[in-house]
Amino acid sequence: VADFKLVNQAGDIVTQNDLRAHYKVVDFFFTSCPSICPQVQQQMLRIHENFADADQLLLVSFTLDPKRDTPERLAHYAQNLGFPETDQWQFLTGDRRELFRLAEEYFNIVTLDDAAPGGIDHTGRIVLLDREGYIRAWTNGVNPNGVDTLMEDIRVLLNSDAPPDLWLGSR
Repeated sequence: VADFKLVNQAGDIVTQNDLRAHYKVVDFFFTSCPSICPQVQQQMLRIHENFADADQLLLVSFTLDPKRDTPERLAHYAQNLGFPETDQWQFLTGDRRELFRLAEEYFNIVTLDDAAPGGIDHTGRIVLLDREGYIRAWTNGVNPNGVDTLMEDIRVLLNSDAPPDLWLGSR
């Protein structure tokens, strides 16, 4: 995945390089989403609960609605989820073109669509990346069974020195 320069819920600038020391679980959402985002965020919470002690794992949620999802709004959202600090879960916002480009690189499809709930039509994939930013696996974020399998993949990465070319697969 290409480099990026975005802002987190604390107002700090974050780049891909800043996250390099961690394995990452990534999703794309927006705080006012009335459809799949709450389901995907619940699965992200499940992932966090299963790996709360894994310091080398970071959750990263990119907004798809940067016009409304300011750092302050993301901070409020993170607070409501129980994640006011950025060391475990980063909520990122920035330029919409850059966010949509990143979504595509992370196997998420995003389109602006007035007929879609919230005005944005998007997939709800959750993606697992290694420390270098290479995608290792992904799943449908509204499929709990797929997320279970993704968590098995996370365990593989955390408990081994998996080679960079190991593709864990999609679910």
